[in-house]
Amino acid sequence: MTQIVCFTFNPFYENTYIIYDETGACVVIDPGCYSKREQTELVAFIEKNNLKPVYLLNTHCHIDHVLGNKYVADTYKIPFLMPEGEQIVLDEVVNYAPSMGMNYQKSPNAERFLVEGEDLEFGNTILKIISAPGHSPDHVCFYCEKEKFIASGDVLFFDSIGRTDLPGGDYNILINSIKNKLMVLPDDVKVYAGHMQSTTIGRERKLNPFLNA
Repeated sequence: MTQIVCFTFNPFYENTYIIYDETGACVVIDPGCYSKREQTELVAFIEKNNLKPVYLLNTHCHIDHVLGNKYVADTYKIPFLMPEGEQIVLDEVVNYAPSMGMNYQKSPNAERFLVEGEDLEFGNTILKIISAPGHSPDHVCFYCEKEKFIASGDVLFFDSIGRTDLPGGDYNILINSIKNKLMVLPDDVKVYAGHMQSTTIGRERKLNPFLNA
């Protein structure tokens, strides 16, 4: 059985996820671990559950989602995968981090790029790559069809959607992504977002004010 666990890290209250199954294989999604305490918390969970990290994944590359990239990559010596169109976003983090008072450890380069429609396999788990730009230029989501959950990054939130006022953001593109890529999923698919609590596709279809204006 594939499971997902959430850690809320860094001053932006970003949600970092570990997805794992009965084989012990796991992936780390959007590691925002910034402080030593946060790094220790992540590693302690992995060690306690005898997990074997296989991939480091980014849904997108805003600073709050990549603060722990270098730490995770260095600690576990695993491939880093991200969508290609996020490279320009990742490259800019090192330039603006100091102005935000952040001690950013530069992320490694991606070993390869994620492509929509790709099935990313580890252990007995398959994650489908769904392209959902709008919050950032080439944002992707990770969908586990078998267990009916999606790691949605900063696309869809409980009662809200991702902001579009950052470079590369576009409100109309984001709404199109949500309606044509996420809202086509079953109502009972659980949504694990990059911030705040989880929700479901059905709840947001019915109650999200941005989708029912």
